[in-house]
Amino acid sequence: MTRLHEFAKLGQSIWLDYISRSLITSGELQSLIGEGLRGITSNPTIFEKAIAGSVAYDDDIRRLSVQGKTDLEIYEALAIHDIKGAADLLRPLHEETKGADGYVSLEANPKLAYDTEGTIVEVRRLWKLLARPNVMIKVPATAAGIPAIERLTADGINVNITLIFSVSHYDAVARAYTGGLEKLAAAGGPVEKVASVASFFVSRIDTIVDGALKAKGITDLQGRIAVDYSKVVYSRFREHLASARWKDIAGRGARVQRLLWGSTGTKNPGYSDVLYVDHLIGPDTVNTLPPATLEAFRDHGRVAVTAAEGMKDARARLSRLEALGISMDQITRKLQDDGVAAFARSFEGLLNSISEKRKKL
Repeated sequence: MTRLHEFAKLGQSIWLDYISRSLITSGELQSLIGEGLRGITSNPTIFEKAIAGSVAYDDDIRRLSVQGKTDLEIYEALAIHDIKGAADLLRPLHEETKGADGYVSLEANPKLAYDTEGTIVEVRRLWKLLARPNVMIKVPATAAGIPAIERLTADGINVNITLIFSVSHYDAVARAYTGGLEKLAAAGGPVEKVASVASFFVSRIDTIVDGALKAKGITDLQGRIAVDYSKVVYSRFREHLASARWKDIAGRGARVQRLLWGSTGTKNPGYSDVLYVDHLIGPDTVNTLPPATLEAFRDHGRVAVTAAEGMKDARARLSRLEALGISMDQITRKLQDDGVAAFARSFEGLLNSISEKRKKL
């Protein structure tokens, strides 16, 4: 039994935050699934690295260019092909787990992050194109994204909600998912077939908080706050599952919207390379790991339920942070705004990479 299988026994699924054509065609993904990998997430940055750094897509880019396709249409064709391929490899796991796992996520156009109606139209279109029960479409937890999430859930679409950085972001996402399921149930829809994850971005919190702490000459809190704040979010997640409103819809067959730990690659080389894995293991959660972090965890990760440990100390450190004049509310608002902007830049970079490839080919 591998460490990944041991994770699953504790109620946490490990997904891979990476996709490429070669991962699918080489047999590597199938091998990882055999080791206990239970899903995949992707984003424009990941696709840019895959497409720009490989010749695997060149024939398709050439063919689609000859057909007169735009850069955006070419990207979408390449991404849809890969997502479908990964979903098909994960489909047996999806069926074996009765829909609990085996998902592949695709990002909706990040330029729509502040456009509710545009997001709804885009996600519905992608969902129809993918035509797989084990895909999720990523939608950010912006003010415009929240109502879109509720309506898409009511449509019976699987949504991976991204760019969650705060307790208030999580609360809004949980309400949107529950509200969407309630609407679906009222319409006689199959709530038991809808799946969703709430993706909380972890490491970026330490990146910005550590800078603020360094400016104040505080060292003992550095590298602690991201995990501490994630534990508080996990506590709120457990409170939501215990609420009367959630229990009501769960009683009608609704699936738990699992908490997903995203951005779990360690950015500071002075910290453990499995810092954001070892300390956030708990039931009803997912951790999506970039390849290097997955390798590190397979080598020396610690498998134990840890997400609810040290909650009192975590809250005490967060209170101390506020007393130092470092506001988590301000930081998390900035992180979400910066995240939306970064995703949009990555999307532009992806399209530029395809344009450059077209010229060379």
